[in-house]
Amino acid sequence: MFAAMFAAMFAAMFAAMFAAMFAATEGYVWEVIHAFNTSGFAALSPKWRGGRPAKFGPAARDQICRIAACKPADLGLPFTTWSLAKLVGYLAEHAWIKASAETVWQVLRKEGVSWQATKTWKASKDPDFVAKKTRILDLYDHPPVDGRVICVDEFGPLNLQPRPGRGWLPRGRPARPRATYTRANGVRHMFAALDLATGQMFYRFRDRKRWPQFLDFSQAIPPSLPGWEALPDL
Repeated sequence: MFAAMFAAMFAAMFAAMFAAMFAATEGYVWEVIHAFNTSGFAALSPKWRGGRPAKFGPAARDQICRIAACKPADLGLPFTTWSLAKLVGYLAEHAWIKASAETVWQVLRKEGVSWQATKTWKASKDPDFVAKKTRILDLYDHPPVDGRVICVDEFGPLNLQPRPGRGWLPRGRPARPRATYTRANGVRHMFAALDLATGQMFYRFRDRKRWPQFLDFSQAIPPSLPGWEALPDL
């Protein structure tokens, strides 16, 4: 309809004729004309839509996200994580933003902020860390023509204990493993190697995790793989 109105406008029609042609009021016709004079052909795709305007502007939405990303302890609060109720209360008392828990959740969701578990990160003290990391990443992108890139790592200790599972059992009679157990053989450690070219994984379990076990594992990599150079663990 906007395109037809613009075409009629170029035909030098009066606003009253516009209104009669498109069954609209003269006020609406003048709004369209002013929009075209202001934005040009961008007025063909107006950004407005129905409903009342947003209650919180960009500044308030940004403040909600910044406070949600802060640690409560850094703000002098006696708890470690935010709940929606606590966040709503803090916003109302200290940021003068009064909103319901649902509104705050909607703002966070639209801004890409979600409830996530924290993750740890261990920084390296190796002064050559950046150079080694760059070399490894370059091998990922540009593997040698006459060789393979093999990633080797270890995982453990693995605690050998009964784990709960699932199964088809009579209603009200689940399988019940003992809550107490005897770990007579200690823990285990896993060494694994991944061939990035084929996706093949090779692994071994060992009772200990020291250099003899690592050397033994490196020598046990299948002979079908060509010679490889062990890179330091980051």
